[in-house]
Amino acid sequence: MPSRKRVQQLVEMVEQGKFVEALQEFYADDAATQENHEPPRIGLPRLIRDERKVMASFRKIEARLVDDFLVQDQRAVIHWRFEFTHPLGFKIVLDELAYQLWRDDKIVEEHFYYDPSQLPLSGLRRFGRRLSRIFGR
Repeated sequence: MPSRKRVQQLVEMVEQGKFVEALQEFYADDAATQENHEPPRIGLPRLIRDERKVMASFRKIEARLVDDFLVQDQRAVIHWRFEFTHPLGFKIVLDELAYQLWRDDKIVEEHFYYDPSQLPLSGLRRFGRRLSRIFGR
């Protein structure tokens, strides 16, 4: 069962932008994460590799706790807001809930719930309109 203190440590590390370090510290070797209805990604090495890919795709990623988090028995729920700054300057804001199952002070399952309409198409459409104005298309 995770303590509030342990979950708070995770929140602080993520808010500091230490995403890979948080995976290494707080996730079990066999951890599985899943986004909405996508297939789960399994195993700490894969989670770290995928996180590094995401980090390399953006100029900046900021995370913050939106509300207080919940801890009950083996579960924790965290309400996050992430802001991703693309190398071309546009931003994507993602508001999500992370529903976690903990075992021995490590996350073994995490399911992210968010509205997919927040994701890149809206930011890319705005960017595309900007390019169209610049290049007259």
